[in-house]
This record gives sequence, structure tokens and C-alpha cells, in this order.
Amino acid sequence: MPKKTAVNLAGGRRVGLKMLAEYLDLSPATVSFVLNNAPGRSIPPATRERVKAAAKKFGYQPSLIARSLQGLTTRTIGILIPELGEGYHSQVLSGAADLLMQEGYFFFTAHHRHKKDLVAEYPQLLRSRGIDGILAIDTHLEAELPAPAVCVAGHTVIPGLTNVVLDHHRAAELALGHLYRLGHRKIAYMHGQPFSSDSKTRWNATLQVARALSLRVSPDLVIRLDKDMSSPELGYPGIHQLLLRRKDFTAVLCFNDVSAIGSIRALHDAGLRVPHDVSVLGFDDIQAAAYVVPSLTTIRQPLHQMGSMAASLLLKKLAHEKIPDVVKLDPELVVRESTAAVRAVVRAARGTGKAGGAG
Repeated sequence: MPKKTAVNLAGGRRVGLKMLAEYLDLSPATVSFVLNNAPGRSIPPATRERVKAAAKKFGYQPSLIARSLQGLTTRTIGILIPELGEGYHSQVLSGAADLLMQEGYFFFTAHHRHKKDLVAEYPQLLRSRGIDGILAIDTHLEAELPAPAVCVAGHTVIPGLTNVVLDHHRAAELALGHLYRLGHRKIAYMHGQPFSSDSKTRWNATLQVARALSLRVSPDLVIRLDKDMSSPELGYPGIHQLLLRRKDFTAVLCFNDVSAIGSIRALHDAGLRVPHDVSVLGFDDIQAAAYVVPSLTTIRQPLHQMGSMAASLLLKKLAHEKIPDVVKLDPELVVRESTAAVRAVVRAARGTGKAGGAG
């Protein structure tokens, strides 16, 4: 081997493919084939071992960007996600991460906080980092992406994009059907934030099922969420404003579990007991739902499964397998302590903590 090259490699410089090939007295193509596990190449086992040993000795790492430009897989996925927290997003991400790690993939996460400029910018930025594909979680996309992609809770029809979604019509049937059977007719409804990818679809499904049950959705009993957060304080101010409207209601159908937990606290602070005075029904079945007091009746989304399925579909797409444009999963009603049969209608002046007569 050339002595000069050997000295250079030992001198602390970053080792490139060409330098490693010169050190081994092999062609750069041969070294690349070995390190990239290129199929269909007949390279002697002894040569493969020499290349791998030298790469390890000198800390050689293939460039992901270079591999991407050459059309080679980097086994790296970019994940678009609004935020990380205890609720919906973290459980979906956990499912995706488990599947990707099981399959030997690395991933980057890009948090965009539902900011349109970041949602527009991040896909190309991730692509420039050499990712193979993109997994979007609760991200409102408006244009084609620069790499194969799968979206969880995506409801926008974009060419080449596969959406993994919940059957929201069935979810509304389960939620409103449960409250209806308990005798609730005066129900308050939470409308999700406008930037949440599920909001419009879930709200339309709720309206359809309410009409089928002859339940009136009164504008005075609609709470419109607008804060960008996934903490219980999301539901607290909405319930406070609802009580100030002095309108009768017996139950609250919340947009998610986080807002339901905040709602329970707001009702408690107003002197109302859940479910004795008001029933509260959540959505998602996050881990905390079973441990709050009272434990939360909710619509379970298979969040971990949604993440792992989306990741699996993305890997199939990268392998050029045919996959459907939409994959719809079934919800489940989980009955716990926060819902009960109607006892009284919550009436005006809720600051007193007194409920009105039976309705």
C-alpha cells in the first residue's frame, strides 16, 4: 500500500471513500459495493472483511447525502410532527419508531407546531439530509412531497400520498350513541382547532350522526378550540365560557382526551361533579385517560398501531410495493367513570355550583 496514504489516514483527517480505496489498493467502486451491501456483486469474502476492518479502524462513515444523490437507500426516514407530548402525537410516534427500529431504520423528527411556513419548508430540508421517505403525523399538507410519503390523520388527497386515518363516522356513532343511550339530549360539543388535520372530518361526522339521532347541535353549546397546545388547559377556558352562556346541557363531547381532562377540572371548579352533574366523553384514549379521577370514558384510537402501520406502509412504498391510497382503522368505545345516565340539566349561573331540576 502507498506509505503516504497510510500516513494521511493515520493523521486525524476525515477519511473519504477514495482515500480508503487507495489505502486498501482497491477501486472506489469495490469499496462502495462492500460498504453499501450492493446486491449482485461477486466480491471475495476476504476482500469484504478487509474493507470492513479498514472502515472500522479509520472511522469511515458513508455520506447519507452522497448515497441519496446516487439513488442509494440511506435507511433514514424524516418524520413531520407538530409536537411531542404525553398525548396523541407521542403515542403515534412511538408506534412508528418501534417499527422503524425493528427494521433497522434511523429517523429524524421535525417539529413544526402547525406553522405553515415550517410545514412547507421541512420536507425539502429533510430531503436534503438524505432521507428515503417522509412520515407525516397530524400534519396538514397542501402539496406533493419531495420523497415517498405516508400521512397519519391526513385527509387531503395529494398524488402519491397514502393516508392512515380513523373511521370518524363510526367514532361519532359510538360516542353519540353512548350518550344517547344514557338519556343525554342536551350535549355540548367541542370543535377541534382549525389547524388539526382531524378537525373538519371529525366535526362533519359528528354533525351527520347527530342529525341521524335527531340531536340538535346548538351553536350556543359549541366550544371552538383555537389554542396550539396538547395540555389539559386546552379544555378549561372553553368550559368556563360555556358555563357563562347560561345554556342547559347534560354532557360534553370533547375533541380529545387532553381537552376532556381540562373540562373535568373546569366543571369541578364550578362546583359540578362528573358524571353526577355532567358526563364528559373524550377521544383518543391516551395513557392518562385511565388514571384521572374520574377515569375517562373515551373513543379509543389505535394510536400505536396507526404509527407502526404508517411506518410499515412507507417501507413497502420504498420497496415499490403497491399500497392503497387510504387505510381506515376502526375506533372503539371505552366506558369508564366519566359518563352516566342523566340526572339533572346543568342550568344557568354555574358559579353557584348548583344543578337544575331533571330534564
